[in-house]
Amino acid sequence: MEKVAVRNIRLCTKDCLCLYVCPTGASDTENSIIDVNKCTGCGLCADACPSGAISLVPKEYPPQQPKTDKVKAALNRMAQNKADEEKLAETVAENSESDVLYRLMKAVSKSQRLVAEDLMREAGYMLPQSKNTHDLLKDLAKNPSTADAANKLLSMIECNESKPKKWVCEICGYVHEGDNPPEQCPVCFQKVFKEE
Repeated sequence: MEKVAVRNIRLCTKDCLCLYVCPTGASDTENSIIDVNKCTGCGLCADACPSGAISLVPKEYPPQQPKTDKVKAALNRMAQNKADEEKLAETVAENSESDVLYRLMKAVSKSQRLVAEDLMREAGYMLPQSKNTHDLLKDLAKNPSTADAANKLLSMIECNESKPKKWVCEICGYVHEGDNPPEQCPVCFQKVFKEE
């Protein structure tokens, strides 16, 4: 499986050892995002990073594991709770006069965000190739303030779950792929199709 290096900028402590070990210069970028076009997936940068900010990830992800609406709703509720707890911890930290309480609440805030991100990933919203993410981006594209960024992401990231519908002729079993069934079956000339 072909892999590339990615950097979690929030974990990066700017030790910059990755710059010295990367044989292609993929990690030496203005915006701190590793250039996947230059990256060969050798892993030297990930091994050298003292803060564990660099990971190797597959170039192509498998489709999102299917989940029922009930499971997705539960994951979304839990993620929303974590987001609310993160905001609460941030508020307590900003209004605290105690340095110890400030640092504790900042740590709590960060931990709540990490858990929320894991929950959102499980719900299918953090795999860029998932249908859930594409549906979310399509909604964001309707809003003038987020349309440009959402449309750019939609043009860059192909959805790996967009499979064509299958229509089966109930008479002869012929299978047609497409958004709609054909006018009539090309084998038995009947018009009785059901979606598979």
